[in-house]
Amino acid sequence: MELPDTLLNSLREPRPSQTVYREECTLCFDNHDGPEGIDVCLHCFNGACPATSTNRHGILHARKTGHNLHVNIKRIKKPIPAIRRDSFEPPLKKLAIREDVAEHDKYDFVSSVRSYNGEEPVQVRADQRLEPIVAAVLSSMSSARRSEVKSWEEEIIPCAHTNHLVQSPAKKLQSSGLATCEAAGCDLTSNLWLCLTCGSLGCGRSQFGGGGGNGHGLAHTKDHKHPVAVKLGTIEADGSADVYCYACDDARVDSQLADHLANFGIAVQAQTKTEKSMTELQVEHNMTYNFAMTGADGAELEPLYGPGLTGMRNLGNSCYLASSMQTLLSLPSIQTRYLTSFHTHVTHCAHLDPTECLECQLAKLADGLLSGRYAVPPQDDHTDTLLGSRDSPVSSDLPPAFQVGISPSMFKALVGKGHSEFSTMRQQDAGEFIAYLLESMRRSSRSTGSDDPTSAFGFAMEERLQCPECKGVRYTTTKEEVLSLPVPIVPHKSNGDHCPEDVYEPAEFTKCLQELVSPTDVEYTCPTCDRKVLATKETHFSSFPDVLLLTAARFHFDHWVPRKVSVPISVPFEPILFDSFQGSGLQSHETELPDQLEDTVSSEPMYNPEAMGQLAVMGFPENRCKRALLATGNADANVAMEWLFSHMDDPDVDLPIEHAPPSAAPTNEELAPLVEMGFTASQAARALHETGHDATRAIDWLFSHPEEPPTDDGTSSGAAQSLQPPNIRSTTLPAKYQLKAFISHKGPSVHSGHYVAHVRGSSDARWVLFDDEKVVRADKGSQSAELLAPLAYVYMFERV
Repeated sequence: MELPDTLLNSLREPRPSQTVYREECTLCFDNHDGPEGIDVCLHCFNGACPATSTNRHGILHARKTGHNLHVNIKRIKKPIPAIRRDSFEPPLKKLAIREDVAEHDKYDFVSSVRSYNGEEPVQVRADQRLEPIVAAVLSSMSSARRSEVKSWEEEIIPCAHTNHLVQSPAKKLQSSGLATCEAAGCDLTSNLWLCLTCGSLGCGRSQFGGGGGNGHGLAHTKDHKHPVAVKLGTIEADGSADVYCYACDDARVDSQLADHLANFGIAVQAQTKTEKSMTELQVEHNMTYNFAMTGADGAELEPLYGPGLTGMRNLGNSCYLASSMQTLLSLPSIQTRYLTSFHTHVTHCAHLDPTECLECQLAKLADGLLSGRYAVPPQDDHTDTLLGSRDSPVSSDLPPAFQVGISPSMFKALVGKGHSEFSTMRQQDAGEFIAYLLESMRRSSRSTGSDDPTSAFGFAMEERLQCPECKGVRYTTTKEEVLSLPVPIVPHKSNGDHCPEDVYEPAEFTKCLQELVSPTDVEYTCPTCDRKVLATKETHFSSFPDVLLLTAARFHFDHWVPRKVSVPISVPFEPILFDSFQGSGLQSHETELPDQLEDTVSSEPMYNPEAMGQLAVMGFPENRCKRALLATGNADANVAMEWLFSHMDDPDVDLPIEHAPPSAAPTNEELAPLVEMGFTASQAARALHETGHDATRAIDWLFSHPEEPPTDDGTSSGAAQSLQPPNIRSTTLPAKYQLKAFISHKGPSVHSGHYVAHVRGSSDARWVLFDDEKVVRADKGSQSAELLAPLAYVYMFERV
């Protein structure tokens, strides 16, 4: 077929900033390694599976856009020698995804230009005007791939303590004094940390794979309030070293390390590295423990393949996303919702670019994880050559080859777009991501007029407040989707024998629920008594969801620094009744407290006083407490505390909170985005009023306070009305739940580590472990559901 000159002359090479989707279809996970390759539109550079593939998204793109000219690209692996994998993969020395060698060294590319003028593509005759455009498409994707495969390296940055370190007067430390821990009776000669304030030398904490440690360096910091230390043996001539800030409880960069060491007579240029860095130790730990796929007998766990058993490749700290999506998409209601969209929504989606439509990307992910097309053993020629065939002695002692899995890069880029945390490559909180994702799914459903899949998660919590003097009560309800479960932290009691500090008594699951609903005392201004009293507050379930999401609050504070603690929870695998945790509502013998009217309306939003008090006791500054409560819809202290853990390094976390003047009414421009999401103008005005005209916080407030009635002017009436929130599930009993899935966090810190998910199968009730692209049976062994459930972070229960 010969193309008209007008068409050829209208084509342009992709701009350097333009994304070219040459690797994968934007509507499914078919890619250029498949037998059909990928069709890249030469008009807009969208990637689509060809007409000869199962889904025929190339034809769909041509019909919707009128873009008929495409280049089909197939990537073919070059043969390499049949050798052992570990003979050419060097050991990891940094917490990063190693960059691949140049694509042209590993692959051959076959391309051909075709035109979609009908149902079947027609081959286009070669034309020299097409050659530079096709060449630009082929080369541009390699740069896009390099930007997609970002490093998995931890982002270590300076802090105020390293930037403004105050040192003792200069003194020269003798080399003999840098050989052993200074603490009396301690003879450790490795894992030594030099205080950069005074030059004291103490051993570090015991490290996984890094030798012993008695924590004398930490003890020195606690006693003298000296925040920063450097690990001897990791200092290199270029000035790099392991620097730790005990005040921040995190690794830091000391940009003035050479000067700080010179204060003690230590020349950086003369140093050589003799010990493993913390990063190297963490990588080794991840490789041996976190990523171990062995059973109790040491045998490799059985890889699984097929529908619903597709793994997800790690994009660099994306395990929180993978675990969350495997968990949510194990629910039949979510599966049905987005598999339906995969076959219906994509055909009439208003977005010309599918990567900008969350509905399209969720549908794509659902098909990718559930169809089974991508959950197959690695049987291609390259894998057989690399690992040997099943009968080959070359592969007999190698671990099983896991599936390649799918890459959720388009979904991750879209769902995190514009978010200060989820748009980055940093590790995130899986519970916070699920809450954020449910909100995003709800917004997307509203905008497309589709069924709201998040309604299964919504439920109401009833709060009862009683004045101890007049005995009046006030009932309020709040809509919840992810509930923070308090975990009693009780150090393990030994019978006279030495017991490690980090061992805790197991907590019964029902005890945690009882802790949630137990009465607490709160300071309250009673409108009847007209004075402050110590009121009693109780919280119960007002209704029960179809799917109950719980996050375990396993944190304690060490010198006001949040630390994760490993308190096991005895989570039942059998159905459990929640009936006793349901509230009763206003009783006939109770007197309801009158509305608490204010004479004046403050420009500053009202903050939950109980939560403010609890956060203040924990040591959080007032401004951070207020910012956390605003960001979480003025919820309870546990939710706000989890937000603070995940946003402690935000650049604006300590900036003063700006509030709109009390008389300012929302403008049409402020109301428009909220109204477009499906809220009424009065609801939008109320939310903007409550959040100081901050649009992002207003959205959070609307979803957290659906029961709040707007007044005519959009402001609060002050009435604490107990209206039933929308999308709240059943209040009927029995409320019986069974554990469906859970997400575990592996790692010693609340700011790092690795997430995996365990999911119970719907048909055979077997447990499956999803660890990025690895999918294995988890019925027994060190990675079994029975062993890991007690220390999980997110629990998902189905109502049965």
